[in-house]
Amino acid sequence: MFWVPESARWEHLRAAAKQADIGKRIDDALAIIEVENPKLKNILDKRYARAQLPDGKLGELVDVVSTIGFGEDASNARDVLGQVYEYFLGQFASAEGKKGGQFYTPASIVKTLVAVLAPHHGKVYDPCCGSGGMFVQSEKFIKSHGGNIGDVSIYGQESNPTTWRLAAMNLAIRGIDYNLGREPSDTFTKNQHTDLRADFILANPPFNISDWWHGSLEGDPRWVYGTPPQGNANYAWLQHILYHLKPNGRAGIVLANGSMSSSQNSEGDIRRAMVDADVVDVMIALPGQLFFNTQIPACLWFLTKQKTTRQGEVLFIDARKLGSMISRVQAELTDDIIERIASTVAAWRVENESDYQDIAGYCRSVSLDEISQHGHVLTPGRYVGAEEVEDDDDAFADKMQTLTEKLGEQMAKGAELDALIRLKLGSLGYDF
Repeated sequence: MFWVPESARWEHLRAAAKQADIGKRIDDALAIIEVENPKLKNILDKRYARAQLPDGKLGELVDVVSTIGFGEDASNARDVLGQVYEYFLGQFASAEGKKGGQFYTPASIVKTLVAVLAPHHGKVYDPCCGSGGMFVQSEKFIKSHGGNIGDVSIYGQESNPTTWRLAAMNLAIRGIDYNLGREPSDTFTKNQHTDLRADFILANPPFNISDWWHGSLEGDPRWVYGTPPQGNANYAWLQHILYHLKPNGRAGIVLANGSMSSSQNSEGDIRRAMVDADVVDVMIALPGQLFFNTQIPACLWFLTKQKTTRQGEVLFIDARKLGSMISRVQAELTDDIIERIASTVAAWRVENESDYQDIAGYCRSVSLDEISQHGHVLTPGRYVGAEEVEDDDDAFADKMQTLTEKLGEQMAKGAELDALIRLKLGSLGYDF
């Protein structure tokens, strides 16, 4: 919880909204809040007095925010304020396009990670936390299942200073306690949680970054399955995350599709070592156009150090055709699809008397031996097969009759048009 002194509370700002110095008043209020709450020091952005806005616009914004119905209940007020903050983050990310993806992971992807992992207790960690979306969705999941956010400890790290502050504010607004490290810094070279072993790790690292390597990383203890190539950090992220997992912990990571099959440099060798060690749990291929910042196809990796069920197997899910377009350029996974994916994984993990079954074109449980025969490639489409289609005689006859009728209609229309064209051309003196 954070203490807001009376002189910094919203009602005082609202009463002064029409004053010419409202920007300075907001800055002063934020400074007072930081003094009373040392954890927020240098987090709140105090630049309203210098904001290049037309006269009166900042006061108008204060009035607009004042109309939001927060209600008397403190918990409900935090929820509403958090929703407003999350809405603006999403709108800003959409407007920023490629740059927006630096701090915001689309909600449906985060919801999928959270639904599969179910992070309801213990330590939750995101090594590249952006604006904190993974933590917020984890809180929502816990609340929706009757849990207590106090049962979870939040740990994160972020290298971008602005994004680091956004994450801290995102969590502070919701009253969520957190540890984002002492300062924004690079996760590989300045790991701020070296001793952390987490119950759940959720991450959306930047895809295929090539400028991550530093000489100090040579021989790093995180590279259990092999030294990652200096030109691509994908397998550095995977191994960093495994290193910070508890023995019975679970992790979910968003990566580019190339990570599932690349054999460049040492990536194929590292993937083989991970598969052989049985730390790969579930692989999910995602639909296209989910991200604001890239059209690179993406996938979800789910890892665990010690499987309690399904040893020697990996579950593959192909969700590439399950996206729904929400705009001309943007797709999402709907809540019912997310629930289907989460239920499939949950059923698969119950090895004995399970409701799980392979579904052609959608999901399949595959042995490590079979994966080895495919060169340790982890692309779901290689294993789930093609979707089953009707092939009985009655169905074929019905389809054939429908197509024949349509063809007859098109041929009749074609003949009518041909006769009309000949008639028109004939009236112009052309002879056929």
